[in-house]
Amino acid sequence: MERRESAQERVAELTERVGSVQGKIDDATARRDAAIGEIDGETASVTKDRGVVAASVPAPLLSLYEKLREQQGGIGAAKLYARTCQGCRQELAITELNEVRSAAPDTVVRCENCRRILVRTSESGL
Repeated sequence: MERRESAQERVAELTERVGSVQGKIDDATARRDAAIGEIDGETASVTKDRGVVAASVPAPLLSLYEKLREQQGGIGAAKLYARTCQGCRQELAITELNEVRSAAPDTVVRCENCRRILVRTSESGL
């Protein structure tokens, strides 16, 4: 009889633990589903914005970018920051830096190391 009561107490304790764990699972599932909804909404918005921007880019440049993006794991252009390509994190050699410096502002320049298109800004270190 004593063993039976002990077993029933153990079953009740385990049932309570299962309920607690199930509550945590349900909470995590709800948070995951909410996050997925936010991500899906943001993805749709960014895709729409990308389409607008892509429509303003000349076709040959867009084609080059898409080709590089496919080859480079989704990133076809990188910011040139402090003489460093932010795509491959390599600092440009002085000769390469001089070529970029002397290139016309509308010339497409590329990183010698990773071949991504370099985006020049005031922070490029030119």
